[in-house]
Amino acid sequence: MSLLDLTVEPVDPSLAQPEPDVPAARWYRQRRLARFFSRRPGLVLSVLVVVLVVLAAFRPSLFTARDPLLGIPADRFAPPGPHHWFGTDELGRDLFTRVVYGAELSLKATLIAVAVAFVVGGAIGLTAGFVGRWVEEGLMRLVDVLLAIPALFLSLALVTALGYGTVKVAVAVGVASVAVFARIMRADVLRVRTMAYVEAARSSGCRWYSILLRHVLPNAIGPVMVLATLDFGTAILAVSSLSFLGYGAAPPAPEWGTLISSGRNYLANAWWLSTLPGLAVAVTVLATNRIARALDGEWAKQR
Repeated sequence: MSLLDLTVEPVDPSLAQPEPDVPAARWYRQRRLARFFSRRPGLVLSVLVVVLVVLAAFRPSLFTARDPLLGIPADRFAPPGPHHWFGTDELGRDLFTRVVYGAELSLKATLIAVAVAFVVGGAIGLTAGFVGRWVEEGLMRLVDVLLAIPALFLSLALVTALGYGTVKVAVAVGVASVAVFARIMRADVLRVRTMAYVEAARSSGCRWYSILLRHVLPNAIGPVMVLATLDFGTAILAVSSLSFLGYGAAPPAPEWGTLISSGRNYLANAWWLSTLPGLAVAVTVLATNRIARALDGEWAKQR
């Protein structure tokens, strides 16, 4: 029998694999996501709080139409009420408006601090874990020196050297957190670089930068991103602490730490001046920590 006599039998349509039902798959994912959030009301509340804080930081006019720097002397030390939700300060300025506008300064400073720690610490840990040898030894000894100094003391030393201001406070807080990010990144890079797919890429002749960017970095950056979310709350506390000590934006800028510091002089007759901005800081930190724990749990399940 020649090759010309061979015929191709038609494929039975009933034996072909059906195409995936895209609407059904999307509905299943939405149902699974809804079930995930319905079982975690605390996480839903935390996400809502963080969304409100972010909106207040970037669009404060959505929450109040008052001027945070304009005071009415006749309304001095007005307690919290329907006209002034958080009361007024010693100059008659609306405290709720100042807390809302203070979110802009505090949150942007926190973002700068976390970005500095994430980029610098991640780069140090990635380099140390991937290169190894004397490079790793030198970088990790520097990290050990940074870890030996308490973060707040290191931030104070840096901000004293850099000078006062919100951005300088943010940079000081970020540098103080570099060591933790570097240790976490290095540990995960050491784990990933021994995986079979990395060894296979190295054996097939891939260049080192291709292995680093396509295989090592995407698979090692997950825990560092979770740490960045967790460090967000710590950075808010650190930025507010330095502002409380007078290293942040100069008055009358309504930074959260500055508001708490200026209100402590009037605790006897106006408790709300320090208590309500402090509650805003505490609620924001607790919300970010709750989100970070949820992300950490999901990442641990995937690993």
